[in-house]
Amino acid sequence: MEWQLMLLVIIGSLLVMLATGTPVAFCFLGLNILGAIVFMGGQVGVAHLITAFQGSLCKFFILPIVLFILMGEVSYQSGIAPRMIDVLDKWVGRVPGRFALLAVAGGILFATMSGASIAGVALLGSLVGPEMEKRGYKKAMSLGPILASGGLAMFIPPSAMAVLLASLAEFSVAKILIAIIIPALLMSAIFAIYITIRCLLQPSLAPPCEVVSAPLSTKLIEFARYILPLGLIIFLVTGVIFLGVATPSEAAATGALGCFALVASYGMLNWDMIKRTMIGTMEVSGMLLLIIMGATAFSQILAYSGVTRGLVELVSSLTVSPIFIIIAMIIVLIIMGTFMDVVAMMMIAVPIFYPVIEALGYDPIWFGVLFLLTVEMGLISPPFGMALFIMKGVSSPDTTMGDVYRAALPFLGLDLLVILLIMAFPQIALWLPELMR
Repeated sequence: MEWQLMLLVIIGSLLVMLATGTPVAFCFLGLNILGAIVFMGGQVGVAHLITAFQGSLCKFFILPIVLFILMGEVSYQSGIAPRMIDVLDKWVGRVPGRFALLAVAGGILFATMSGASIAGVALLGSLVGPEMEKRGYKKAMSLGPILASGGLAMFIPPSAMAVLLASLAEFSVAKILIAIIIPALLMSAIFAIYITIRCLLQPSLAPPCEVVSAPLSTKLIEFARYILPLGLIIFLVTGVIFLGVATPSEAAATGALGCFALVASYGMLNWDMIKRTMIGTMEVSGMLLLIIMGATAFSQILAYSGVTRGLVELVSSLTVSPIFIIIAMIIVLIIMGTFMDVVAMMMIAVPIFYPVIEALGYDPIWFGVLFLLTVEMGLISPPFGMALFIMKGVSSPDTTMGDVYRAALPFLGLDLLVILLIMAFPQIALWLPELMR
């Protein structure tokens, strides 16, 4: 069988299983077992597959995934995030689109303590969304900023998705965690500029509202109590990696310890919160570890079937500029994102795309940043982006899916702008990793 037909059969079978609603991890498990029997020699292939499963999980560099999830669960279960957003609200003055800008700031804030984009959308939608509705914000300016800002959790360390990508593609976890910082700040700035300009041009989208003034001393005290400690958390995760003081696994451990200490300092640490945190961490971590196991074996199935070699040879023989191949990959990921889960996208695309990236000689960290940006677009891409349904679920009853789709479209365009900027100027993603010790 030709490798092209082999690829079509493998991907087609996977899509059919996903369409049945079977969890992603189990879809890959079933496909891997079938592939081992067909391509790897029956019983011997299955035995080899079990060894591959074990080897994929016995790697020290996947430990940050669990610890980053733990950090997110601590911040979510303790209820610390709402207090921080209240403090930010007092500092945001009378500016156009005040609450939309607060959503962006809140997205950044939540991202520093959690790598979960979906949780960010749910939290911001619950905290800021109702206030926007009450103040007369139109759907385009209440739903859109929350959708876009929730996705920032994928780009600001701790990012479990960045670690997952590095684990699947087998490149430096430390460098991808540092590489995503400037793109995240660039995205945040572009979101804020867009919101401000559009609200200036269309004041009806975000009617001016009264600002409750607070004494400067009160604002300073609350800022020092609830916002400044985040600087320590950021340093414990990102700073120690950048300075070469700790590995990503060690940095994740110090960050998790810092989150527990911070919650304890606010008097929110109790056995019930710890229990909920641990249960949530185990549930999400178990799913992601199964996914890593399945994706690693899936890469081997593609290799044994000849698909990987065939793809690399095909791309190497093309006479077009390599950048057009990168653009084609981005387009494919955007299309996949309109109907597939983020993790499923990673599991399918990474084993296929990364051998091609290596053959073309591109920096895997640079493409990793582009990959994460495109995957984040998938979260808010109509018709089936997961964040769209989360946003609908936490919005007012009169909000339709059409409202959510229309609100997401301008921010999808802004995400695409950031992708184009990083493609044109790779140092946006590579400058900080090159400074690492």
